[in-house]
Amino acid sequence: MYVPPNFRDDDLKSLHATMRAVRLANVVTAGSSGVVATPLPLFLDDAEGPHGVLYGHMARANPQWRMAPATDVLAIFMGPDAYVTPSWYASKKTDGKVVPTWNYVAVHAYGPVEFFEDPDRLLGVVTRLTDLHEGPRAERWAVSDAPEAFIRAQLRGIVGLRLPIARLEGKRKLSQNRPAEDRQQVTSGLAASERASDLALAALMAE
Repeated sequence: MYVPPNFRDDDLKSLHATMRAVRLANVVTAGSSGVVATPLPLFLDDAEGPHGVLYGHMARANPQWRMAPATDVLAIFMGPDAYVTPSWYASKKTDGKVVPTWNYVAVHAYGPVEFFEDPDRLLGVVTRLTDLHEGPRAERWAVSDAPEAFIRAQLRGIVGLRLPIARLEGKRKLSQNRPAEDRQQVTSGLAASERASDLALAALMAE
C-alpha cells in the first residue's frame, strides 16, 4: 500500500482498533492460479505474537484454501471513507487551485496462512466470532443454542483460517496535508452528511 509519511499509522493500538471496527475483511492470496480474494469476517487475538493473529473460516467449497500461496497472505481492512469536495477548501475562493480527493482509513495485514479442518478448533473459532458479533445485541444467539449434532454437521462445510500477522501497514488519510482551516472545513462538511461513513470519518478527523 502506498503510504505517504503524513498518512502513515504505525501505532499498534490504533491499527488493532481499526481492524476490530471493520466487520468484513478481504483475504487475498496469490499463487500459480493467480490472485484470489474472499470477503470474510475475522477476529483478532492480540495476545498471540508481536502483532496478533487473525482467525476466521471460509466455505469448504471455496477453492481458495486449497491453492498454495506463493507469498504471504494479505488481509485488507477498509475503515470509513468519504469523498472530499474542493468546495470545502478556503483556497478555492482565492486561487481556485484545488481538486477533489478521497479520505479513508485502511490497514493491511500480511502473514503466512494456515487452513485447518479440526472440528474442535473450528468450533472454537465459530463460537468466538459469534460471541463477538452477538455481544451488542439485546437478545443474543449462542452456538450452544443449536443442537450439537447440527452444529457438528455445519462445521463439516467450512475450513478454519489462522493468519499470524508478520507485518502491518496502516493509512489514515484525514487531510493532514491541508491547512488547519481546510481540515476544519472538511470535518464540518462531512459532519453535515447523512452518510454513516462520512460521519464516522468526521469523528476521526475531530479527534
